[in-house]
Amino acid sequence: MIQNVTETHREKAYALLKADAEKIHGLIEVQIENLTKPQCPLYEEVLDTQMFGLSREIDFAVRLNLIDEHEGKALLDRLERQLNILHETAQKSV
Repeated sequence: MIQNVTETHREKAYALLKADAEKIHGLIEVQIENLTKPQCPLYEEVLDTQMFGLSREIDFAVRLNLIDEHEGKALLDRLERQLNILHETAQKSV
């Protein structure tokens, strides 16, 4: 494993992971608004698949020492909170 990962690489890795989290947020937001109800199995499947994929990306970046484990967990936690807010809002409007 490379011991000398530059700060630029760390910043880029985090920025890419953050962008992926934002894409998931946007995808779920569009799905809730236009395509399906939050109780729909398709919604749950898309959400689970996307979150699993992001968690694997984060694990990989942590193993490469590109991001700190706490940063990765915070990124996932923040996305989960945002998605919970979307879900709750959609439930109230049904």
